[in-house]
Order: sequence, then structure tokens, then C-alpha cells
Amino acid sequence: MKLAVVGATGEVGRMMITCLEEFAVPVESLTLFASARSAGSTLYYADTALSVRELTSAEMREPFDYVLFSAGAGVAREFAPLAAASGAVVIDNSSGFRQEKDVPLVVPEINGNLLKGYQGIVANPNCTTIQMVLPLAVLDRLFGLRKVVVSTYQSVSGSGHKGVATLESQRAGGSENGIYPNLIDLNVIPQIGSFADNGYSQEEEKIHFETRKILNNWNLEVSATTVRVPVIYGHCESIYAEFASEVDLAVAARELGKAESIAFEENTYVTPRDLGNSNDSHVCRLRRGTGPNSLCFWNVGHNVRLGAAANAVRILLRHAQLAGRI
Repeated sequence: MKLAVVGATGEVGRMMITCLEEFAVPVESLTLFASARSAGSTLYYADTALSVRELTSAEMREPFDYVLFSAGAGVAREFAPLAAASGAVVIDNSSGFRQEKDVPLVVPEINGNLLKGYQGIVANPNCTTIQMVLPLAVLDRLFGLRKVVVSTYQSVSGSGHKGVATLESQRAGGSENGIYPNLIDLNVIPQIGSFADNGYSQEEEKIHFETRKILNNWNLEVSATTVRVPVIYGHCESIYAEFASEVDLAVAARELGKAESIAFEENTYVTPRDLGNSNDSHVCRLRRGTGPNSLCFWNVGHNVRLGAAANAVRILLRHAQLAGRI
């Protein structure tokens, strides 16, 4: 298959290249694009040196089978439709198309069926949403999900290179806030994105919308509080969920333990430092909630892998399988 990665020199773009190799995607050719500033740099795929090309409208009219975008919403809105119009399936990691009615928002283990026969732009969900909906979808099938209350603890790499650089600068003694509204080192900041009139931040509103869209349940009650923490990689979430029927914790544990892309842990817990190169959503500390129809759990995922690059590559593979390309 003829593939391209847009935003190849960024944190997620580089991980997309890594995941293409790790997931053994059959690659006939791989073309890498970035801004004019990064054009000409060299990246490696399977020990092969590839020169990064400047992203232009003409380049996006080349015949690709799949184009992975991780270049921000503005770039995606400008260039993704050009690639799609030229016949490529575009998988976009930005927020640019997630709320578009006719654009599927996909976690393949949950709603990959939406990719069958589909051509055009596919939206990759927000990192925090991906790791949360994987276990919630399992529990929804078992007990009928009605309400979710989640607090997230999100690493600085979720802000890209600048987030990591800000934390590292402050750890070295710097006193500038950098890209955050407050110092992040030795601190936590309960704000990710600007606040809306209703008091919720942009990140929180993403979780509200995307969870309902992916689970195809617009009556689902979702309330999120998102917090930036001084960790480099790995997002954590404390999740409380209510259901239509009584929860059987033994059944929940059994089914979570069998589910694709979920690592269920009993009698222990996972922290960001434990993740390594995991592409799974880690579920632990499963326990009863405030009543028989509720439960709580701790959820950890690698935001650059599971929360971005790995899910994008899994979308590519699922679409290619359904289209008979592999």
C-alpha cells in the first residue's frame, strides 16, 4: 500500500512511523511530509532513510492509499480534503473533523464497522477518550451504560514538544510558565484548553462529545474534569460509571480481561512509569461504586501510542482488512 504521514517530524508523527513498523503494515511506499521548516530532514522507517518533503497542495493530490495526519486542525482542514478527493483514506489525529456529522470518529475495537465501504476522512479521537471508551464499551454491552464521571491526569507530552520542553525547563530551575497558565513542575493545573461559559474546558467538552459519538449514545451523561500533571508520558483517569442494570464485578473483570486492546490488572495498579511501549488501555482498581448499579476503576494509557498513533494505525489496518487490501 502507498502511505503518507503528514506532520512526520512531530511527536505523534514519529510514533506513527514506529507503529507502522511495529504493526507490520504492508508498506509499498511511505512518503513523509512536514512544514517547510522541517522539510529536508531525515527520518527512518525499518532502517530505511527517508527525506521529509514539504507539505503542499500539489503533493496531496498524489495517489496515496492512506494518509495519516498529525499536523493540527488548521493544516488538516486545508490539506486533508485534497488527499481524500484524490482517492486516499485520510486518518486525521486533530480535532478538525471530530464533530463533523458525516465523518466517522473511530476506535476500531468499538465501531470499526463504520469503516466498511467508507472513503474519505476518518477522525482519530482525543487521547483521553480513546483509553476510556475501550473499557466503557465492554461494560456498556454488559450492563447498559448511563452515566460517566471522569477526572483525568494528563501528561505534558499531550501538549507536544512544547509541553515537554516547558516541564524540563522548569525542572532545571526556570520560572516561566511556558505554554501553561501556571507553573507545571511540582504542580497540577485543572485546566486544559480555554473555558466555555458553562465552566467546562475545551478538553472536557471533547470528552463529553466524543464519548457519546463513539458509543452511539447521545443520551449518555458525561462529566469530565481534566488536569495537567508534571509527567512526561501517560494519561491517567479515575472513572465512575452508572448502569441500567446491577453490576456483577466478577463478570466485568472476566470480560475486561478478554477484551481486545485492554490490559486488565487485578490486585495491583498501573502508573505511567509502568507503561513502557504499551498500546493497551490499562484497567485496574475495579470496585463497586456508590450502589449496585455502579462501579469505579483506574485507567492508564500511553497518550502518544494508544491515544494517537496506535489507534490511527489500527484504523488503517481495519479499513484495509474490510476493503480486502490485506
